[in-house]
Amino acid sequence: MSDRAAQAIARPGGDVALAFARIPAEATFKEKAYTVLKEAISNLDVYGSPEPIMLDERELSDRLGVSRTPIREALAVLHQEGFVRIAPRRGIVVVRKTKREIVQMVQAWAALESMAARLITQNATDPEIATLRGLFTSFGPDHAPMTHVDEYSSANIAFHQALIRLSESDILVSMTDKIMVHVRAIRHRTIFARERAERSLRDHMAIIEALEARDTEAAEQLARDHTLRLATYVETHLDID
Repeated sequence: MSDRAAQAIARPGGDVALAFARIPAEATFKEKAYTVLKEAISNLDVYGSPEPIMLDERELSDRLGVSRTPIREALAVLHQEGFVRIAPRRGIVVVRKTKREIVQMVQAWAALESMAARLITQNATDPEIATLRGLFTSFGPDHAPMTHVDEYSSANIAFHQALIRLSESDILVSMTDKIMVHVRAIRHRTIFARERAERSLRDHMAIIEALEARDTEAAEQLARDHTLRLATYVETHLDID
């Protein structure tokens, strides 16, 4: 986020906040409002609480410093893309998925991420792959993931986003865009459970080693299996319906 003042809209009765930067006066178009709102929604912990996350058009307009017209137009696009649901006389709510939908999304991510790993071994440079290892250099016996879970969760999410980005496939980036908000939120929620952070770190390092060795088949399988384990965990242990 830039050095512009951050704004936030909190869900009543909860601690989830929609954080964004105020749109400057010269950027009042629908596209600008759409970009800011989509980024803010993508960074939400959508499944951190069972309470719905409601958005208010008037409040968004006031806080972003634009008229309600571009806000309304941006929300209409986000509704079409499945990020929010606009219900007449009920308001605007950030979309949450059922457990079955979440499992299917994570399975789809596993397939896309395994292809990303394959492409990375074929196309990415050594310095680009090294950035993945750099995400975890602070973790070790004296700085274990389970004792720094929030910090590790951020590194974990950055790792999976980086795998897609380093594939250099615009199609993979586009295909993961709409499900990222949900997969990201589920990764954050599940990383705290049953020593998953420690297992996650071991998996990540194995994936990185395969990428560094340009072992295409191993990288592809390790990336796929790692994310499929998340799908299994959600299906078996998570109560989100």
